[in-house]
Amino acid sequence: MTDLNKLLKWFDDKDKVLVSLSGGVDSALVAYAANKKLGKNAIAVTADYKTLSSEELDSAKLVASEIGITHHFIEYSELENENFVQNDNKRCFYCREELSKELIKLSDSLGIETIVDGTQSDDMGDYRPGINALHENGIRSPLLEMKFTKELVRKTAKHVGLSIYDKPSNSCLASRIPWGQRVTAERLVRIELSEKIIKQKTGIQQVRVRDIDGLARIEVQSDKLALLDDVQMKNEIFSKLKMIGFSDVEINPNGYVSGNLNVILEN
Repeated sequence: MTDLNKLLKWFDDKDKVLVSLSGGVDSALVAYAANKKLGKNAIAVTADYKTLSSEELDSAKLVASEIGITHHFIEYSELENENFVQNDNKRCFYCREELSKELIKLSDSLGIETIVDGTQSDDMGDYRPGINALHENGIRSPLLEMKFTKELVRKTAKHVGLSIYDKPSNSCLASRIPWGQRVTAERLVRIELSEKIIKQKTGIQQVRVRDIDGLARIEVQSDKLALLDDVQMKNEIFSKLKMIGFSDVEINPNGYVSGNLNVILEN
């Protein structure tokens, strides 16, 4: 049995499913499999909770269109949730707890019992309280249950023709703000704008701009750091980031590593 068939088989005993479609390749593959197996009884939903970049929202629209799956959007603001805004080490738990409630509300209105997301095996190797919140609320993770790694997800997504099979991993904009520093609309806007500026100037696709008390710390993959060595380009980027509200700008010489904010707080 192929890996894709194993994933399709997961949906054998499901009448209807609601797929939480984030805009990344993991949930895209789940949405593809659900639609392939269940057709009109598979529905995708993307939550616009005001800390997800417009790039991710556009990606979710694109992939839903490619798959041909019915696609809903739900809107609410995490910035109205004080537990989330205070930004302690349970921020992701509060985020996913609220998302779970919104997904359950929609699934109840549609008469759907099974809600699924794109969590896969490699996600379990990091500190991810948000995953706990989802699972505690009954959200299922087919890729995790079928032992799909990120590499296998990308390979399968490429095989079935999903255009985002090699899309870099992303996370909500609030993840760029260290624990203990409040999440605000102003900070989210300047983070999103600054990452767009750097991508457009350099062509680098995986960019993080950490907002550390107003300091912009730019992180890119270590093998892309040399692209930031051009003095004129670097000066232009630094100048633009200061224009949109950062007090100072630096480049992390160690490159991008998932979970860097945990280290920032400990240093």
